[in-house]
Amino acid sequence: MLRSIKQLYGNKLGALDGDIGHVKDFYFNDQDWVVRYVIADTASWLPGRLVLISPHAFGNFQTEDDSISVQLTRQQIENSPTIESHKPVSRQHEEEYYQYYGWPSYWDGNGIWGVSGFPVAPPPMGDLVDQEKTAISLGKDDDLHLRSMQKVIGYHIHTSEGSSGHVTDFIMDDKNWKVHQLVVKIGTWFGGKEILISPTHIDCISYDESTVFINEPISDLQPQK
Repeated sequence: MLRSIKQLYGNKLGALDGDIGHVKDFYFNDQDWVVRYVIADTASWLPGRLVLISPHAFGNFQTEDDSISVQLTRQQIENSPTIESHKPVSRQHEEEYYQYYGWPSYWDGNGIWGVSGFPVAPPPMGDLVDQEKTAISLGKDDDLHLRSMQKVIGYHIHTSEGSSGHVTDFIMDDKNWKVHQLVVKIGTWFGGKEILISPTHIDCISYDESTVFINEPISDLQPQK
């Protein structure tokens, strides 16, 4: 099922044994255009802490009353490695994270999820209390292509015809977590229309310029229905 990322912001997250907070952000890779992590704000449960949750933890993506089910326990999540959400995620941290949960790494293999096209591995249910908590350390192995979706919303769109609008949303497939389209508003902030842009039409994203560069004229792109 295709889902609007923007509509998932703020949704509650429910673990196997209780609520854990709400969706604050998503991290996606801007080379393969796959959502790699949900960023959970743990609110009053773990005050001041953001938690990284892989799509492996969601199984068959299920929502009910603006709540999304996470197939982990609160204890597993509490003892998982922490992140610094304002910085790129290091590959070293991702390796520690995946080892902690026992999931297959998405960067080893030919599929978009490593050995598979989907994040299908069931999360382990063992006792992970003794695992060491690890904070992200930044260095030469930082993955600069793993970026916040929330920050990209609002970025300018630049085509061969010049500046043409700004990003308003992402559309994601909740089976394989691949980004199908960017939703772009052309015209003024308070008017205009929305169109859909496939990642195949995107040359690159400049984070310094807050701009997405498109390799097609805006007139050739698909209107939002």
